[in-house]
Amino acid sequence: MSTDDNKALVRRFVCEVQSEHNLDLIDELFSPGFIDHYAGTEPPYREGTKRFLSGIFTAFPDVKATIHEQTAVADKVWTRKTFHGNHKGPFMGIPPTGNPIAVEVMDLFRIEDGMIAEHWGVSNMLGLLQQIGAFPIPGKTG
Repeated sequence: MSTDDNKALVRRFVCEVQSEHNLDLIDELFSPGFIDHYAGTEPPYREGTKRFLSGIFTAFPDVKATIHEQTAVADKVWTRKTFHGNHKGPFMGIPPTGNPIAVEVMDLFRIEDGMIAEHWGVSNMLGLLQQIGAFPIPGKTG
């Protein structure tokens, strides 16, 4: 696959799975041996990714991802994106607040044989927890 094909595959994951919440598509897009290196994904395979995202969709049922940048080199695709939504369900034991969220995420995907084979990700979890009121924001009152 070309780097453009690899980027299109990752865009499809972001748009159809993460933004449209189509978890069934993971089996089509992710290789059977997929490994997720993102903290919190247990088990670190396709089923763990489905469970993790299901929890996100429960807590933030209107969550959508916006891709800001994407770069591909050989079999790797880097994506910088923002998740936007509202906290309408429990998240990590925190009851829903209704607060809006905007969370920056950086992902690295490895593509193999036209499928996503591995994922690494970094997200601003502290910022997310502050936005839903789990941690105070230093210097902010009221």
